[in-house]
Amino acid sequence: MGIVEEAHNVRVIGGGERTIVLAHGFGTDQSVWRHLVPHLVEEYRVVLFDNIGAGPTNPDYFDFDRYVTLEGYALDLLAILEELSVESCIFVGHSVSAMIGAIASVSRPDLFSKLVFLSASPRYLNDVDYFGGFEQEDLDQLFEAMRANYKAWCSGFAPLAVGGDMDSVAVQEFSRTLFNIRPDNALSVGQTIFQSDVRHLLSLVTVPCHIIQSTKDLAVPVVVSEYLHKHLGGDSIVEVMACEGHLPQLSSPDIVTPVLLRHIKYDIAV
Repeated sequence: MGIVEEAHNVRVIGGGERTIVLAHGFGTDQSVWRHLVPHLVEEYRVVLFDNIGAGPTNPDYFDFDRYVTLEGYALDLLAILEELSVESCIFVGHSVSAMIGAIASVSRPDLFSKLVFLSASPRYLNDVDYFGGFEQEDLDQLFEAMRANYKAWCSGFAPLAVGGDMDSVAVQEFSRTLFNIRPDNALSVGQTIFQSDVRHLLSLVTVPCHIIQSTKDLAVPVVVSEYLHKHLGGDSIVEVMACEGHLPQLSSPDIVTPVLLRHIKYDIAV
């Protein structure tokens, strides 16, 4: 196993000829895909990994300068694909990893046959003529709460993000993966993600994009999916699912898994 693979806990499973890469979002790790993976392994070579900073990775590998922008994660993704000799893949990115995949595809579109976005946003802050869902004051309060008492913040944030009560399995699972992140790393990652703005890059994304979204999502208003659809440089399609929450693959797998499988399997009809 190469250095990049080891650092990111890369796992390659399944025996198919086509490669599919599953990338998790903030506060989770590769385990967030546990409901989807069993449906893929017979047909695809499935690549799973953890972003640096995620709980299962070595916290000392987290470079605060490298990961101050999403480009650092995009470079990691390209390094993983290179180390695994991936020539082309279907990329499924949840939350921030959707935009990480988009950034990577701008420099190496040849490596991606399609991008599947789940709960994706190019910017979380509201702007003139743009509704991202958050005001700067909201984010400042969020960061201050993380600084003051990270574990207490996790306990409050998990049910809001997942969209369920504290007793639900999905909330407990997200709480677990949030708790596993070192607090200083989590704050840095959170700041990078919530302050990010990749709207200027969307027109450069020429790989076909499948945009999948919950009806109600604390972090990503439904209008954001239409914004992506309108501004991406290549073909794109939007599907809004009848479920709630920012982590629907955990909280509503019965709804989300068939939708993801359909978008993975079928291309956009032009």
